[in-house]
Amino acid sequence: MKKINLVLFALLISVSAGLTVTSCKKNSKCNEENISSSGSDESHNFGQNCLQCHKSGGEGEGCFTLAGSVSNSSLTSPLTSGTVRFYTAPNGGGTLMHSVDIDAKGNFHTTDAFEISGLYPAITGSNGITHYMSTTLSTGACNSCHGSSTTKLFAN
Repeated sequence: MKKINLVLFALLISVSAGLTVTSCKKNSKCNEENISSSGSDESHNFGQNCLQCHKSGGEGEGCFTLAGSVSNSSLTSPLTSGTVRFYTAPNGGGTLMHSVDIDAKGNFHTTDAFEISGLYPAITGSNGITHYMSTTLSTGACNSCHGSSTTKLFAN
């Protein structure tokens, strides 16, 4: 009887440990890939600071390296397609380090790991015209400034 109880106890510990590991993996949202894509309508909360939720310990799916929202040129609605690129020099100069598509809801985001500090962003709308940011990034939370203390991001 003692031997059976030990076997059952060992089995219970083994199953519990497996559930804990699975549970931890599922709850570790920073391990989830979440990258915007052209035409996708999975994003939400246009104009808000995405990195408030999409961070370690946050409620969002995936920990974003950078994210933001882009309006049309009249600032009246979301830009529904385009690309945000990140260069090592101003005005699209230097090396292109990363590129993120703007989705159908006007948002862009990525969980790809890369160093954003010192990069110069450029937004190209569906008409091919590119708007450049003249200063380098210090944060990937684009909407923490744009639409709050500075002009909204926009393109045509």
